[in-house]
Amino acid sequence: MTKKMTMADIAELSGVGKSTVSRFFNGGYVKQETREKIQKIIEEYNYKPNAFARLKAKQSRLIGVIVPTLNSKITGRVVTSIDRYLREKNYTTLIQSSDHDIDQELENIQRLIQMNVDGILISSIAITKDHRELFAETQIPIVVLAQEYEEGISIIDDDYSAGRYIGAYIGKTGHQKVGYIGVYETDVAVGIRRKQGVIDGLKEYGITDLIIGKSDYSFIGGQTVAREILEKAPDVDAMICATDRLAFGAYKILQKAGKKIPEDVSVVGFGGYDESTLLTPELTTLKFDSYGMGYFGAETILKMIQKKRVSKKQVVDYKFIKGGSVKNYRCAESPDLL
Repeated sequence: MTKKMTMADIAELSGVGKSTVSRFFNGGYVKQETREKIQKIIEEYNYKPNAFARLKAKQSRLIGVIVPTLNSKITGRVVTSIDRYLREKNYTTLIQSSDHDIDQELENIQRLIQMNVDGILISSIAITKDHRELFAETQIPIVVLAQEYEEGISIIDDDYSAGRYIGAYIGKTGHQKVGYIGVYETDVAVGIRRKQGVIDGLKEYGITDLIIGKSDYSFIGGQTVAREILEKAPDVDAMICATDRLAFGAYKILQKAGKKIPEDVSVVGFGGYDESTLLTPELTTLKFDSYGMGYFGAETILKMIQKKRVSKKQVVDYKFIKGGSVKNYRCAESPDLL
């Protein structure tokens, strides 16, 4: 059985001391000429350092990533982007899921701190008093994704502007009776800011009597609220959904009720999921730059570790994707909307 290579072996083959090799792996200063020697040996012998063996080092080269769920397309894009960026910089990503549970999220933060990660990226459900106290106590750099964190560093979607865009789009296409399938307000970004944007966008076109329902992020939740909206307003002509998954639920209930999309009821979402193109008709939706969020988050956390200046808040862009799920009642006067 071939003996596993150690840092001591790398030091001997490189002609340097073990402390120099340790500094190389832990981000300390090593002369460029020496770095090249060590790197050559690593590549020649395909050496893979054990990340957990470095936990006691000043720098572990581990970055913790906390996400609300692992079954979300948006989360998948963000995490993929983070991991790609960090791997290129010789960092290892440790991913924790909170399963949309605040207490679990706080426990994940504490666990990662105990594991001596160099920094934490957290796509938070909500920033609570407990979060703020925990962030203040630790010296580890933390970047908050998807929620604005006024006391620290955050990367956010432009939820308000996105919501206003969709609200205005439904308004200018001539809809009159609009339902909104939102999420609970514990999620400030989606539950409050995105919803307020939708309300303000509709108001520009004189629509103020919005029928609002709240749900979790699930497909079943989307069905439940869509059913409630239909019961309250059988003549509803549009449903705006806070996420594509909620829109999937709305599709199912509308079809069960014998409502045609978009002839009877228009449906629009947020997310730009790939599955949205498989619906009939394809869902009109708005796609946030989730890969950009992951990239900016990873770039920012490494800058913070290196004590470089970073922007307090970065806002990622979005793109409107026009499917076939919105009817234009003003087609004759505004054909460009189709």
